[in-house]
Amino acid sequence: MIQVIATIELKPGCREAFLPILNENIPKVKDEDGCLAYDPFVDVDGGLPSQGEIRADAVILVEAWRNIDALRAHLKAPHMAEYRDKVKDLVTNVTIQVLKPI
Repeated sequence: MIQVIATIELKPGCREAFLPILNENIPKVKDEDGCLAYDPFVDVDGGLPSQGEIRADAVILVEAWRNIDALRAHLKAPHMAEYRDKVKDLVTNVTIQVLKPI
């Protein structure tokens, strides 16, 4: 199993326009072979001294995949190409961390 933390940075004020598009795509991703989890999150102020800046224009996807091949297939899936086309004017940057358990 691998896990992925995907940080999607949005243009200022675009999160409300972005979320319905993302939420429409989530069931399609969860139906993919090898997808174990695919859950979106947004920052919340926990009032903790070590917490970083609250990002109003970011969405974090916490994903789990059976293996790296499943992740690679996910990135090539037709619904992901459609999703990327729909959000291209809302997103400024996407970074991912691919993690394995130790």
